[in-house]
Formats: sequence, structure tokens, C-alpha cells
Amino acid sequence: MSFSLKNHPFGVEAFFDLSLVLTYAVQKSLLRSLVPACFELETSGGNDAFLAIAVVKTKSLRPKGFPEFLGNNFILVGYRVFVTYTNASGKRLRGLYILKSETDKKRMQLLGNIFTHYKYSTTDIQIDQHARFTEVSSLQSGLHIKVEESPAESVLPKSSPFGSWKEARRFAGPLPFTFNYDKETQQVLTVEGVRSNWIPKPVSVIAHELPYLRDLGVDSSAMLASAFKLQNIPYSWKKGTTALWNV
Repeated sequence: MSFSLKNHPFGVEAFFDLSLVLTYAVQKSLLRSLVPACFELETSGGNDAFLAIAVVKTKSLRPKGFPEFLGNNFILVGYRVFVTYTNASGKRLRGLYILKSETDKKRMQLLGNIFTHYKYSTTDIQIDQHARFTEVSSLQSGLHIKVEESPAESVLPKSSPFGSWKEARRFAGPLPFTFNYDKETQQVLTVEGVRSNWIPKPVSVIAHELPYLRDLGVDSSAMLASAFKLQNIPYSWKKGTTALWNV
């Protein structure tokens, strides 16, 4: 197998002060062209596949095994599609395919684009947290999200195809794996995430302006399906592994 620095050559660990995930149901036909053929779009049994935006406030992000004081604090925004991949042994893996990533610091853009395929760019992301509300905004990218803490019995968005929060939680992310495909080498990259205390809490969405959905051409189809928030979560990623895709 060929070696590439972009293939997550070492493990990474961090602490998530905040993770906010909004998931959208999108017509499968619109997402299919955005995802390599080796991955199947995951559905909940209907005609919709799922795309999510995750906003993560990280602390002490660093190569695994390094002391915390050598880590860096970043805000990360990721747009990803829920997919499955069947490996050579026939095992079906649930995971995410990354379409685009944003961060608030040039350092993260530089390092992220050296060691990952996550397509980082830098923008002016700001997170404001209050007793009941969390707001994420970026003047440069036009992103604006505002959510409110919800009681456990709160209802799903009216546009959601999910029948319950329990069903919706399967698409709260992050999933066990993140994938990438290299057309030149025909290799699939698999990165496994390790998490603990992962208990997503539903939130009510007051505002969600995501210009990138318009750029993708899916904004007219994208329907808000769920929104979850987590806080104070240790998280790590294992070193990436590659394997040839058997077409």
C-alpha cells in the first residue's frame, strides 16, 4: 500500500468542549454524485440520505501520546454524508464521508490539509453560549445556527423523516468510522474514532443558514431532520488504514 501523509499517519486525541450536529434529509439522487461509488448512502428506509453539519469546539488537539500543553484549541466545522462501506472481509462499516471542513485558525487549516483529506479552509467562526442558547456564526461563509436547550420530551423538526429521537440519534454522529477514497490509487482510507460518555441531547433549532448547501445544489431538497448537542467529551482518532477497493 502506498504511503501518504494525508492518510492520518498517526493517532490524534482531543477534548470536545462542545459538539453541535444538525442533520438534514436529502434526496438520495442529489447526494449520490457527491460520494465515491465505493460507499453506499445510508438511509432510514426511505428515499432520503443524510447530510450533517458538525460544529466542534476542541481543546488540546494533538498527536496521540503528546502532553496536553502541546495541543491546540480550534473550532472545527465539518460537512459530511452518512455512508456505509463493505470491506474486503465482507464487514459492513457505518461512517462518514467528508465533503468540506472549516476552522477558525490558519494553523489548523495547514496541518489539517497536510495530514487529512478533509479539505480545510479558514473562516471567521464564532460560538456564543448562554444559559439556554448556543449560536454559531461566520460572516465570511454566511453560516448562522442558533439552537435552544430542549426538554427531553421535545418534538422532532416538522420536516424530519424520523419517527422518534431514538431513531434520529443513529444519525447524530460522529459514527465509528470516517472514510476517503483515492481514485488514483483506488484505495479506501478508514479512520476509526474512539469516544466515551457520548450522550447526545436534542436541541430546538431557531435558525439555520447554511450557504454551503446551496453551493452543493441540495438546498431545495435538504430538510432539517434532527439537532443534537454534546459537551465535555474526550475523543480520539486511530491511525488511518488503507486497502484497495475491489471494484
